[in-house]
Amino acid sequence: MAKMKFEDLILWEDDNYIIINKPAFISTLADRSDDKNILSMARQYHQDAQVCHRLDKETTGALAIAKNPEAYRHLSMQFEGRQVTKIYHAVVDGIHDFNNLRVEAAIQKLSTGTVKLDKLKGKEAVTIFNTQKAFKAHSLVECQPVTGRMHQIRIHLASREAPITGDEAYGGKPVFLSQLKRNYNLKKFTEEQPLIQRLALHAFSLQFNLPDDKTVRVEAPYPKDFRVLVTQLEKNS
Repeated sequence: MAKMKFEDLILWEDDNYIIINKPAFISTLADRSDDKNILSMARQYHQDAQVCHRLDKETTGALAIAKNPEAYRHLSMQFEGRQVTKIYHAVVDGIHDFNNLRVEAAIQKLSTGTVKLDKLKGKEAVTIFNTQKAFKAHSLVECQPVTGRMHQIRIHLASREAPITGDEAYGGKPVFLSQLKRNYNLKKFTEEQPLIQRLALHAFSLQFNLPDDKTVRVEAPYPKDFRVLVTQLEKNS
């Protein structure tokens, strides 16, 4: 497998920020189980780099990195003030017709590394959902988190009986080509693999204000596994 180069991940860059398309299976920050992470790669590229927010290890997509402390503070304040617009795309189990569905359900972190909904002990969490496309037994959903809690999109979708495909922690199921294609023949002595070997969640776009008050909005193209999944769902619906 070719070595991943940080430069190849860059979608947009100026004197203050770098926005990358984060690949799957790499942590944003240092992780006990893995010495490779986005922050260490970014610092090899620019020594003062600081990651401005996080994406889960399996989640792909747009991630902002500051090049200096002032830029980091500037974007952190926008995150705190809920002035950053983040749009995610998720493939979910089931057919759903979400039209500006606003889910307000408090989230509590658990010691297991997952979360649960808890009105009393949880922290406020708000997400807006819109269905983009419905397939035979799945839907492509646009998700806009207003707050930034851990696993927020994942638990909010699961609470609406729309768990993210492949997100087994919250009830999502893997999807196989044999489920979609009629008369699908698997080669002898091979075990069928899911179309996507992670949860089907992608940070599609990121929008915020630069220090000069201009607005930047960057879209992150789908990675290959997510693109293949959506294509096969479209083809076989």
